[in-house]
Amino acid sequence: MLARWSGVVLAFAGVLAFAVQSTAGDKPRQVKVTIDSVMAADTNEGVDPRLASMTPRLRTLPFSYSTYRLLKSERKNTSCGKMIAFTLPGGRILHVAPHRVVGDMIVMELVLFQGDRPEMSTELKLPNHAFLILGGPRYAQGMLIVFIRADAPGASAVLPRIGNPTTPVSGGPPGP
Repeated sequence: MLARWSGVVLAFAGVLAFAVQSTAGDKPRQVKVTIDSVMAADTNEGVDPRLASMTPRLRTLPFSYSTYRLLKSERKNTSCGKMIAFTLPGGRILHVAPHRVVGDMIVMELVLFQGDRPEMSTELKLPNHAFLILGGPRYAQGMLIVFIRADAPGASAVLPRIGNPTTPVSGGPPGP
């Protein structure tokens, strides 16, 4: 079942986030989680105007579609240590559980369910105010893309600079 999500998990401005070490004694904080569900298809309908601010990110994804349409946008507040659930288009359920905030990093767990069966589970550290993008299962005429954003008020807003945010990050060292 995990193969349905085609292995596309990208973290913009958070590629190096896994190297950050946790520190003890961090207090639980409020975290606002935003989930934007987007249908990507080759129907030549262009980009939904509600996605205008995301257009540069959409153009850098490792797959290319002619249409991007916002299907659903949902925001929920939670405290570190408390799980919240989001119903995605197509009936899947996404559980998001922020565990703690360490500096400018939000440590969280994500579990995606199809019915009562988990399809994907991961723990990660996401920079405050950054996006994680899940490119996933077939949906309608294309594919469902889920943008996950986490915001922890009061946490450091300094994000690591990994080059131009509208340019894909390459895996090799810079040329001479």
